[in-house]
Order: sequence, then C-alpha cells, then structure tokens
Amino acid sequence: MVAIEIEGLTKDFRSGAGDGRIRALDRISLRIEAGAVTALLGPNGSGKSTLLKIILGLLAPSAGDCRVFGVPSGRVESRVAVGYLPEAPDFYPHLTGFEVVRFFARMGGLPGAGLRERVGAAIAEVGLGAAAHRRIATYSQGMRQRLGLAQALVTDPWLLILDEPTSGIDPAGAAEFGGLIRRLKDRGRTVLLSSHQLDQVEEICDGAVLLDRGRVIETGRVDELARRGGGGLLGVESLPENAWDELRAWLGARGGVLHEGRAPRAGLRRVFLEAARDGGNREDCPR
Repeated sequence: MVAIEIEGLTKDFRSGAGDGRIRALDRISLRIEAGAVTALLGPNGSGKSTLLKIILGLLAPSAGDCRVFGVPSGRVESRVAVGYLPEAPDFYPHLTGFEVVRFFARMGGLPGAGLRERVGAAIAEVGLGAAAHRRIATYSQGMRQRLGLAQALVTDPWLLILDEPTSGIDPAGAAEFGGLIRRLKDRGRTVLLSSHQLDQVEEICDGAVLLDRGRVIETGRVDELARRGGGGLLGVESLPENAWDELRAWLGARGGVLHEGRAPRAGLRRVFLEAARDGGNREDCPR
C-alpha cells in the first residue's frame, strides 16, 4: 500500500511585483510506502517545508498531484489519519501540557470516553508524564518539542509527519525518540520526517529522499546509500596485539583507515553532500 504518492508536483511562488516567479518545487515524483520510516533530507531552501505543507494540504500545488492514502491532499479527508509536528511548535503558555494535548485530541475527533487516558498515554509516551500538569511557560525548548510530538501522536494517526522532531532535544531524549519511532513502525504506522540529523536518520529510517533546489536528486534505502558513501563499520574481536600493525598496513594499501576507539563517520553524510553539490551544478537547476 502506498501512503503518499506524488506525480509531477510543482510549486511556484510570486517573487514580488510583476510576473516574477520562484520555483520551490520542480516536477517532483515519488512514492512512500505505508509502514516505512522515510527521511526527507536537503539543505535549507531545498523545498522540504514546501513539500510537507502540500502533503498536509496547507498549500496547493501549482501543477501535479499529491495523494495521501489515495485521497488528494487538498481534500480534508486526506488529513483524517495524519499527525503533524511542525519545526517550532508554539502553544499558549498559560495552559498545561495536558490541556494542550486534550485540546488537539478533541480537535482530532476523539470521543469523550477514554479521552483522559489517551491524552495521559500520549504525554507519557514522549517522557512528559511528570510535567503534564505544569504550565507551558515553565517548559524548556526540548519539553515543548516533546509536547508537540505528543499532540501529533494522541489520535494514533496512520501517517506521522515530523519537521525537525529532535530540535532542542538532548542526546538522551533523541535516543528515546528513536525508540518511539521504532515502536510506531512495529504498529504499522508510516513516518515521514524532515531532519538534518543524518546520524539519527541512519539509525531509525528505512529510506531517504534528498532534495536540492526543488528537485529530488537522490532516493533509496538508507543502508544502501550509507554503504555507497563509504560509511561501513567493521567489528574486530580477539585479534592478537601483534596483528594490529598488519591490519593497518593491509587496510592502508587498499585506501582504508582503521579507526580505533570510535566509529568511522557515517556514509550518508558524504552521499548527501555529494548529491547536493552535483545537483547545484546542473545548468537546468531552478534558481
């Protein structure tokens, strides 16, 4: 089953007075399978936020089609089973975390029966149980980000769209987030996330879509892209001490490097930088 299907999607914005246009998305076509965790990657200004807003029905495309579970994204029905975390969620500071998530649960059509339990479960799932009844004015940036994730989860959506979900969250919280995404996948949910955290993407995502200047310049499975970038990790155990120099020499003769005490840099970063560079050098790339 396809969760998101996009064909020839283009989005132009006016550049000011006259007929000037800025092309934010240029004839994008892609498919995101249901039940997968997919990363949307790209430098600032690549079109990621515009694409997410079209999928969510917040923007209309200039041309092309976008469907969510077979329903055109411009129709309200396409958003019934979708949860969304914006990049910088903002809430009324005088409300408590529980009150905010309860509000979104009601907006999402959850019935009164069991509502309190469902809200409490969503807050606990993101690690805010102890702060559920504190006013948001007392929350840190990371706590507000967690609260935004709780409101996106409370209706148990089939598709979760996350824009920089770990922004402002400490490393421990980011690790908890990875576990949460894996649990969602185990429940058959689809996750599309925009992120600059490439190490985290390698850990939790099945596939990746790389955008640059409004075009898809690379797509594929994350593990395959990372291997292509030369980020493979080899574990060695119980090697005699006198064999380490031989191993270093053998690797060096073949262009390899032995990293002792730390993992080598992930290969997805190299693929990302090279793909963006090549995409930016195309003469027909939209400016």
